[in-house]
Amino acid sequence: MSAADGTWTWRRTWHLSTAHPRRLVLAVALLVLSFGGLWALYELQPLPMSDIAVYRAEGEAAASGGDLYGFTVTKWNLPATYPPFAALLFIPTTWLSLSTLKVVCVLVNAALLALLVHLSCKAAGLRQSAHTAPTILAATALGLWLEPVFQTFVFGQVNLALTCLVLWDLARPDGARGKGLATGIAAGIKLTPAIFGVYLLITGRVKAAVSCLAGFLASAVLGWLVLPDASVEYWTRRMFETDRVGKVWIVDNQSLQGLISRVLHDPEPGLLWAVPAALTAAAGLYAARRVCLRRGLDTWGLLATAVTALLVSPISWSHHWVWCVPLLIALAAHTRTSRWRRVLLAVVTVVFTARTMWIVPHTGDLDLHVSWWQQPLAAPYPLLGLGLLAALLWWTRRSGGLPGAPGAPGSRIPSPRADQEQPAHTRAA
Repeated sequence: MSAADGTWTWRRTWHLSTAHPRRLVLAVALLVLSFGGLWALYELQPLPMSDIAVYRAEGEAAASGGDLYGFTVTKWNLPATYPPFAALLFIPTTWLSLSTLKVVCVLVNAALLALLVHLSCKAAGLRQSAHTAPTILAATALGLWLEPVFQTFVFGQVNLALTCLVLWDLARPDGARGKGLATGIAAGIKLTPAIFGVYLLITGRVKAAVSCLAGFLASAVLGWLVLPDASVEYWTRRMFETDRVGKVWIVDNQSLQGLISRVLHDPEPGLLWAVPAALTAAAGLYAARRVCLRRGLDTWGLLATAVTALLVSPISWSHHWVWCVPLLIALAAHTRTSRWRRVLLAVVTVVFTARTMWIVPHTGDLDLHVSWWQQPLAAPYPLLGLGLLAALLWWTRRSGGLPGAPGAPGSRIPSPRADQEQPAHTRAA
């Protein structure tokens, strides 16, 4: 794109954002009201923001050469669980007091939520006129109250940052310089984004998959160079200690293992979880590959991969499901095409706002004794995720009906013939 084209695009975006000043004022007012509500809740019940305290302690250990995996902080005795590379990135958090850091964390997460809305709109193929400043601000104000997003603010988590990094990187056209590298770096901070490298590989984008691996290895090497002892400890021991992260059976854990543990009333389901998890991983990646190659819908391939990662991870806290933001926007982008899609959007929105997992008995070990009729309330996200993967598999076997048919908004890759799968890297993005 030439400089002149870039200037025209910027002017057009500015014009679209300011063409309706009343909408902009209303959106700003809604945003202020929404975050004012968050502040009011904080005054009534202070947000723990325990994870930002852990990040700060990790940064202190990395800066001082302390024992990165030997400390615990907060009244919940939380330890460090991320790779050493993440601890290096957390060093700047030590430059602020914890109270100031919490304020900064809220502001940064608010900006990241707005950025995620913008990236999601672009990934869904929405026209520029559909995601102007008023729309993004209003969506940010409402998105705050989605349970995974709200919990990210409550705990001071990095989920929004990692989701933005992956979505920005992988929603770019195939052949974009360094595509996959940022995703590899995200995996170096928190391991779960590594599954997107597998997605790139199985959809034929070998160069991007190699870039993803390079980013991950570079993060691990940098962590080893600066923190060699902590790196050896993490990669040989700590990364395998699931119980270090937390109890898998509590309702906070919205992974497949959490669901199975509560259904079986067994804190360690073993093979009864491992086998379904392996089958889900295979089915989820298969669905992601089919929706990308057979239908040319890379956005839905990314969403299928994200949901697969959240399902098969031993622990997926409810705030890990911030991928609900691009999922809802992708669904909203195509609600005009049929009534059932509008119903589907409404159902998914309710699931991510109802907070049903918190209304079932979960004090002490009551999570392990949830009655059969309360099980769906205790595990809304894994049930929704399994349903989404099943729906994508069904859609790809039909002659049409996918959310965002080829050539419609949301299509990132032109669809090949229905009876022929063609590697994504051989087609124009």
